[in-house]
Amino acid sequence: MHEAKRRFIDSIGCALGAFNSDAPMKSREVVRKLSRSNDCTIIGTSQKTSPDLAAFANGVMIRYLDFNDTYLSKEACHPSDNLSTAIALTESQRKDGRDLITALIVGYEVLCRLCDASNIRDRGWDHVTYGNISTTLVAARLLGLTREQTVNAIALAVTPNNALRQTRVGELSMWKGCAFANAARNGVFASLLASEGVTGPCPIFEGEKGFERIISGELRTNPEQWKGFKILETSIKYYSAEYHSQAAIDAALQLRDEIKIEQIREIKISTFKVAVQIIGGEREKWNPTSRETADHSLPYMVSVALLDGELTPKQFTNQRIQEPQLRSLIRKVRVVSDPKLTKLYPKGIPAIVAIIEQTGEKHRKRVEYPRGHHRNPMTDKEVEEKFRTLTRDRIPGEQMEAFLRKSWSLEKITDFSALMTDLIAT
Repeated sequence: MHEAKRRFIDSIGCALGAFNSDAPMKSREVVRKLSRSNDCTIIGTSQKTSPDLAAFANGVMIRYLDFNDTYLSKEACHPSDNLSTAIALTESQRKDGRDLITALIVGYEVLCRLCDASNIRDRGWDHVTYGNISTTLVAARLLGLTREQTVNAIALAVTPNNALRQTRVGELSMWKGCAFANAARNGVFASLLASEGVTGPCPIFEGEKGFERIISGELRTNPEQWKGFKILETSIKYYSAEYHSQAAIDAALQLRDEIKIEQIREIKISTFKVAVQIIGGEREKWNPTSRETADHSLPYMVSVALLDGELTPKQFTNQRIQEPQLRSLIRKVRVVSDPKLTKLYPKGIPAIVAIIEQTGEKHRKRVEYPRGHHRNPMTDKEVEEKFRTLTRDRIPGEQMEAFLRKSWSLEKITDFSALMTDLIAT
């Protein structure tokens, strides 16, 4: 329960930090035009909408900065993406904080166990495809669906809504930060259909043209061997960057005081295969033209961290991305897949950063468990400070502190709508 509250605080902070970004603003405007419902609150506003559209708009905000938590396995994911569904149905069904925590844990368990079972990335599918399933079960829990209704809800969510991996290759678009929010919308809508008795095409997993045959391959998972809760194996991000880059960024920042930026001849980043595939293997990663590509570019993130001494949302403005000195440094980066480091993934996310200066002097640092990794976790105070940093431009200090106090007692909250009002700027 405590870890769920930490991620609730962290995710709400990420949402408010992204409030004025392009995609979140555009999403809220679309929702405003589409909905006359007043069931669910859009985070940070007095705007109300339907549960499915709230799950989408809030999901875009939670995910957009690429700053919310991560789980690494055969497939990687951001399990706190399930929170927008939990918030929407908790509010619309007049549930309490304990109900929200329970449903959120369901989302973590389902999404992470699916990521343990099969890597769908290499088969051409985006990880948010699994989100159609996890968010459906979050919604089903809060709607109180029967077993039969839940089975139909999963089938109704999965059959029409599988996402292509094109979302995360080449030059990335705004959709990168919106894709799971769309899965959340799908999960809520499918669950509402099932609650009214709509049936879906079953069996959805093992059917002739089902999920396993077309998308995932065999889902190898044995509940009898499950131990503990998966939320304990997820990691909160310390740096505002794609998670596979966290160790390299950490190593680069540790080297910063040892080097002379203007003397750098080469930056060699040795890391594991998945990191190279996702953030260090395409030519676009050396020439990012959008925020979305920059926060998925290992050369960009290490270079800007070396120059600025930090990596926050400020490092991803369009002006900063185009800065000539930064572009020059990016061209000096070389990314290498190291088989020895690959063997350590996903338990660790190892990276070695070696910086060679013009004089030939070489500086080297290795990191395997960066700050925020579940084996090197952030403290509660660090989680709070991250929240304050992300929200101080949106809500007054006293209001911010009141929300934090209430969130640490989330299981005692009986009126969730009232808690959401603490996030509206006064």
